[in-house]
Amino acid sequence: MCAYTLTVFTSVFQLLPTAPYHILDLGGGTTAAGMFLGLLTFASALSAPFTGALVDRVGQRRILISVSAILTLFPLGYAVIHDYRVLLAVVVVHGVFWSALLSASGAYITSTVPASRRAEGIGYWGLMSAIAVGIAPALGFFVYKHGWVTLCAEMFALNLTMAFIASCLPDDPPSRSALRRASPTHESPLDVTRGDLTHPKNVVDWRVLRLAVTMGLVAFGYGGLTTFSALFVDALHVSPRSLFLTTMAGTLVVVRLGVGRRLDGFGHRRALLPCLITPAAGIAMMAIAHGRVGVAASAVVFGAGFGLMYPAFTAYVFTHVDARRRGAAYGAMLAAFDTGIGTGSTVIGWLIGRYGFRPAFGVAAGLAALALPYFLVAEKRLGFRHSRMAPRPH
Repeated sequence: MCAYTLTVFTSVFQLLPTAPYHILDLGGGTTAAGMFLGLLTFASALSAPFTGALVDRVGQRRILISVSAILTLFPLGYAVIHDYRVLLAVVVVHGVFWSALLSASGAYITSTVPASRRAEGIGYWGLMSAIAVGIAPALGFFVYKHGWVTLCAEMFALNLTMAFIASCLPDDPPSRSALRRASPTHESPLDVTRGDLTHPKNVVDWRVLRLAVTMGLVAFGYGGLTTFSALFVDALHVSPRSLFLTTMAGTLVVVRLGVGRRLDGFGHRRALLPCLITPAAGIAMMAIAHGRVGVAASAVVFGAGFGLMYPAFTAYVFTHVDARRRGAAYGAMLAAFDTGIGTGSTVIGWLIGRYGFRPAFGVAAGLAALALPYFLVAEKRLGFRHSRMAPRPH
């Protein structure tokens, strides 16, 4: 799964920072450039609750294999499209399959990792995406110098590799038939999935979705930084273009290796609370950065909080959901997270075009600062604070 995830994100994080430049070359503006990531993540967000439920029904490995094969076709399409509006239409379809891949991956890894080391395991697995964020943008810009078609051909090769790795994965770690036989007495007292898991009202895990808005508030800034940090660095006449993303990724690796292993012992909630404050500070620092040091410092601060927030939040949530609903729960988290990324990329692109980089990043910092108060209110109202899955019998 680490090899699979590294390949997946190395491919996509070459696409995301270079696509805005390609859209500008095709005649689009900064708003259109921001819409590429925005539409990808909006499509992913809207479809994630449903693709997550599909994962629970069809099986995690089967979804990974089929979706990986389909995703090999998208770089070929991007290579031959010469109208940025058509490019933006195709990326919507891309987002639907992307959500299925992420939901299946998240459910598969959560089923694989022992519950007692869940945050640690998710953190290690998440390192692969962090490493990809560190190397892929620079690699993408290097390949892009040789042409957009060359970049698309390289991503096609990576996606073929991804599909091959998926076909080599063992079957879903927990026996799906065993999960169907799980006794209702072992469900969370607040779990909404009692009864028929295929019933329409149980397709979306609304409780998880509402709590995951917490991550969406932080992801708003993440979406803007992922899309426009390179353009901002260009405007500051600083090199390399990928300075923010590379530094952020390096910080993610350091904090997850140095601190991530202690998250389970420290307590998921206790670890999560400070991580909901730090990203806002990092985005604010980016808004006032004037050179290489300022950009790098903001990336370190943002990366430290963001790097631990994700495994801590995921482990916290999965303590409170039925094992039969891991796909749906992960889909709900993904929906909120990707909505934040898509909104951030699109809105910040519009704000940059109208007001400039600094006010746009300032708005993102303000929204990220709301993450902690929202979480504290939502977990109380939704009952997460005092609910917990009952242990399974030995």
